[in-house]
Amino acid sequence: MPTTEQLKTFFRICVRASNLLRTIELTRYDTRSQRIVILIGETIQVEILSNGEELIR
Repeated sequence: MPTTEQLKTFFRICVRASNLLRTIELTRYDTRSQRIVILIGETIQVEILSNGEELIR
């Protein structure tokens, strides 16, 4: 299960993407690494670590 911090960060990222009129193509919770992965548009990938930190690529 995602942590509370991950869910807060997930919400903030989704709002930001929506404000920029970007589509969220994919969301996935990886149980092995306990990370949430979001694909925004076709080029932006965001990983949310269990402590809520976000990695944008």
